[in-house]
Amino acid sequence: MTEHRNINSLGAGDEIRDIYIIHTASLQQSRNGPYWRLELKDASGLMEAKIWSPLSQSFPSLSPGQVVEAEGRVSLYRDQLQFTLDDLRILTEEETAALPLNDYVKTSARPAEDMLADIEALCDEVLTHRPWRKLLRSVLSDKRLRPLLLQAPAARSVHHAYAGGLLEHLLSVARLCMLMADHYPELDRQTLLAAALLHDIGKIDEMHGLLDTDYTDEGKLLGHIVQGLILLEPFLQKSGLEPELVMHFKHLIASHHGEPEYGTARVPSTAEAFALHCADLLDARLGQCRSLFPEGGETMVWTPYIPLLGRALCRAARTPGIQNAGSSQDRKKAPLEKERQCSLL
Repeated sequence: MTEHRNINSLGAGDEIRDIYIIHTASLQQSRNGPYWRLELKDASGLMEAKIWSPLSQSFPSLSPGQVVEAEGRVSLYRDQLQFTLDDLRILTEEETAALPLNDYVKTSARPAEDMLADIEALCDEVLTHRPWRKLLRSVLSDKRLRPLLLQAPAARSVHHAYAGGLLEHLLSVARLCMLMADHYPELDRQTLLAAALLHDIGKIDEMHGLLDTDYTDEGKLLGHIVQGLILLEPFLQKSGLEPELVMHFKHLIASHHGEPEYGTARVPSTAEAFALHCADLLDARLGQCRSLFPEGGETMVWTPYIPLLGRALCRAARTPGIQNAGSSQDRKKAPLEKERQCSLL
């Protein structure tokens, strides 16, 4: 097998024999017989694919998540690229396990191990109450949970929907909550941090499948809020936390979606619950914006209408100047660098 060609690099007229993941599959009917309509994906994107009759009849079933070696040609149909397949082979588990995951799965920009280390350092810094520290240490070091945390996405498609996305989201929400606690010192900083770091822990059991993430049966029936409370119960029982703190912590988990129409079990009823809900919503929305508007663009751009948000989103024109370049640390360094350059003149 030659080097993998990303879907977003393909063009009309390309003859392809490469490995992709089935994202969707449906058997449909045409005048010439049954055909398969597929969406194939890798880490770079999606492409529609067709298997026409009689080849389509060689595949009684195809399903999302299957890894396949696809052979055929790319053409332009109604201004959209389409992959017409001349052959298809489903890879074995051994062949799939040997694939370089980065070719097929989007990953967080930061290594998951680094983000987990940042979370553990934040716990050591903030959690001075021994039962809180015990709770977080026991969850983060759990033999089942830790490997899943290092790979889990935060969502199937909406925000942070890539390997390591859950850790990225949890760390970001926790840091936002700590900024709020700095500004509003009346907030219970330790309860807020513990809930921020564990509010979406149920997503580990709500979704499954790294190559093609989907909801589990339990996830569809219960959802990650209920699953998170169930998952955390044995850890809470062993933590030594005071009953009032446990009750408040559970309320933060149960209410972090804010409103019943968004799946919350309870509406936020404490200051800390409001803070967590706002931080969670902010990080989800800005994570969505980041995925829709890659870095580097400066001109005004609109997305198509987004049903989940009930609107299209705009990337507004940017104010020129150094304040828009790089991270906050980069911006802090910029005046010092300018001063250093002036001293050399």
